[in-house]
Amino acid sequence: MFLRPSQSCLRSILYYLGKILYLFAFLFLIPAFIALLFKEINPFFDFLIGFSVAFIVSRLFYWLGSEGSLRVGDSLSLVAILWVVAMLLSALPLYLSGHYGSYLDACFEAMSGLTTTGLTLVQDLDHMAYSTNFWRHFIMFIAGQGIVVAGILVFGPAAGTLYNLYVGEGREEKIFPNVVNTAKFIWAASFVYLAVGVFVLALVLFFGSGISFLLAIFHSACLFMAAFDTGGFTPQSQSVLYYHNFLVELVTLYLMIAGTMNFALHFNLWFKDKKEIIKNIETRSLFFTILLCWIIVIYGLMKPPYYLSSFASLFKKGFYHVLSAHSGTGYMTIYAKQLATQWSEAALIGLILAMAFGGSSCSTAGGIKAIRLAIFFKSLALEVKKRALPSSAIVLERFHHFREQILNEEIVWSAFFITLLYLLTYFFGGLIGSLLGYPFLFSFFESVSATANVGLSVGITNPSMPEILKVVYIIQMLAGRLEFISIISVFGLFNAIIRGK
Repeated sequence: MFLRPSQSCLRSILYYLGKILYLFAFLFLIPAFIALLFKEINPFFDFLIGFSVAFIVSRLFYWLGSEGSLRVGDSLSLVAILWVVAMLLSALPLYLSGHYGSYLDACFEAMSGLTTTGLTLVQDLDHMAYSTNFWRHFIMFIAGQGIVVAGILVFGPAAGTLYNLYVGEGREEKIFPNVVNTAKFIWAASFVYLAVGVFVLALVLFFGSGISFLLAIFHSACLFMAAFDTGGFTPQSQSVLYYHNFLVELVTLYLMIAGTMNFALHFNLWFKDKKEIIKNIETRSLFFTILLCWIIVIYGLMKPPYYLSSFASLFKKGFYHVLSAHSGTGYMTIYAKQLATQWSEAALIGLILAMAFGGSSCSTAGGIKAIRLAIFFKSLALEVKKRALPSSAIVLERFHHFREQILNEEIVWSAFFITLLYLLTYFFGGLIGSLLGYPFLFSFFESVSATANVGLSVGITNPSMPEILKVVYIIQMLAGRLEFISIISVFGLFNAIIRGK
């Protein structure tokens, strides 16, 4: 039996949706200001329309709703609904720009940005208005830290609801006991990195690539927002290759590493134990899987007629893309078609594994996450110990993740369940692509890229691909970003509304 949610519960969902979307509406004014700065008249009105619609929708939800407490499942459902509405609103100025073949394509782009994926259906990106291009990257920066996390700072809901909303955006760890203070640190750290990252990249672009100072600031802001939030959008269609600047590659490498690190680890490095980066099982797991994937890619690229044994090529073409894939960023220093035509199957498998494994928990990265992989192998070690010792022996397995913890069934089951959902979704998207006529390896590559919020592509993702595949990838991007629980909850909510008693 499904219990139909009460009217007061549904009104509470609308109320909090309205409050957070009210904040989201004012974000449209920032690219509107940039449009005025660059004298882009049509985009300016595009963003005014986006602001107006978002403002009206937020007020409508707010007036229809009423403040009240939310159950855990309702809080998680609210998050999923919020992200879908944010996608529909974010797509408005994109669609009005004329760079997308349909509103669905614009929604795909918006979801790719919000989930920090980086797969794109944009047409003629190199001639897109600066303000519209900025918007693509800006929504990555906002949603990378979390739409709800931002909303908590400005006007958070009742205390009992905060943590459920926080978890609903794919986060579990609290840096502080108080979720509000955790949200404050996440945003404070992001703005510090923003200031430093934009400054350094602007200097590199201004002095090293011959770009004017104003454009250097624009490009550096876009590159930072997509690199630190492991998103993958770039202002130009050639990705990082466009700049032909090794220093840009090095800086973005650092930003990708910073973006894929747990925000709690950033806090420890700033204020507490700097040795945490060595002691933490998650960073050890991340280092091991990056090394493993790089070895597989090197093996694939050393086979003729690929990059042979040139160390410079293996580093630039191999390590950069492994880290780009593993961090979930999706930046490229080669042309997209080269992945499909010049990389061996072994090298592609190395990238698929890197994307599938993903980055750290409580970061802007997607994928299964390093901590879950570490827990999985720790549980295997525990099982081996149990079978090697007498049945009467009490066996404990410990691990260090910001504090000493004992491995228990709840931790193992949670890690296993989410990992299983990721694997099933990876294969589901690959099967759909294969049924639509694409080679399975390529369709599996694209499916993992969408679900793990990476953005690397072997060419399947383009405006002419089947509409059904666009919808599948949108669902995969959202499910991967919210780590499935919120998606399951919203289906449960709708099921209860329709069939409940």
